Amino acid sequence: MTRTLLPIAVSLVLIAAAILRASSSSVPDVQSFFRDSIGLTQSQISAIRAGKPVTKTMPPRSPDEVFLFGAIYIHATPETYLDFAQDFNRRRKLPNYLALGVFSNPPKLSDLDGFSLDDDDIKALKNCRPGDCLIQIPASSIETIHQSINWSAPDVDNQVNQLLRGGVLDRLLAYQREGNRALGVYNDKRDPTDVADHFAFMLSYNKALPEYLPTFNNYLLSYPSGRPQNVEDTFYWAKVKFGLKPTLRVVHVITMRGSAAGEPACVVAEKQLYSSHYFETALDLSFCIRDGSDSSQPGFYLIMALASEQSGLTGIRGTIVRKVAVDRSVSSLQDALSTIRATLEGKQ
Repeated sequence: MTRTLLPIAVSLVLIAAAILRASSSSVPDVQSFFRDSIGLTQSQISAIRAGKPVTKTMPPRSPDEVFLFGAIYIHATPETYLDFAQDFNRRRKLPNYLALGVFSNPPKLSDLDGFSLDDDDIKALKNCRPGDCLIQIPASSIETIHQSINWSAPDVDNQVNQLLRGGVLDRLLAYQREGNRALGVYNDKRDPTDVADHFAFMLSYNKALPEYLPTFNNYLLSYPSGRPQNVEDTFYWAKVKFGLKPTLRVVHVITMRGSAAGEPACVVAEKQLYSSHYFETALDLSFCIRDGSDSSQPGFYLIMALASEQSGLTGIRGTIVRKVAVDRSVSSLQDALSTIRATLEGKQ
């Protein structure tokens, strides 16, 4: 599932650090962040304040990395954004979502109804080997599939999907008990990855989270231990259209409501726990920074930092695929920011 997490992490936490420093001071410092840390022009900064979406592709640290920045100013309260972000019924209606389910507390097998691989993926599983598999999967799961599935049976699709759902539930329950260590080692490609070690190594580069949001930082490292009172956890799965193949994902959403002076009004982290295709890892951060310059009406800056490591973006063909993927991602982020603004301002 996850390889080469560090290059993404360094870029992401550096921007997160700058955002947190900006939010701890005044609005001019948010604008300084746009200029000095992101490299936006004054016209772009003015466009953000005027309610126009501004996005930028950040320089990649590796060929497989896609890293995007986006911002917009919204005349609404940050609390309305939290309601928007947590509205999974709205997400289900989006055209790129084929299916979506929110896990119960505690998760149960019926939560995964609809979580299923397509016929082509099931056929690919039959030929999977550790280090050579078209589905992102641990080596232990490949072995279990080969031992448990009767590939000549007429209900082979049902067998595979039942096994898949049970495995996903077991791994999610283990993650909720043990944290990052339960994510284990993934062996679908040549170089295996210990996900927990990569995640800890990622956060070790970040000096801003421990300084400005120490409890949030500690929780990211020590989950499920030490959950702060102002932090909420949500888990969901989705079947989405990202490319040529429908992709199954499992995501941990960590939401923090700012409770002290100098903190962002809210921070939402979406951490990918699993993806069947394309995204070897993904971490999305959203920050709501209050604007205190106009007391006549509420307003905040919505800042997004989206990072992913995607397979198939190297070589001649990969370079072409990368350009198409990045262009689409930038366009989608712009549309998303505009939609969020229109929706939230319409509720005021």
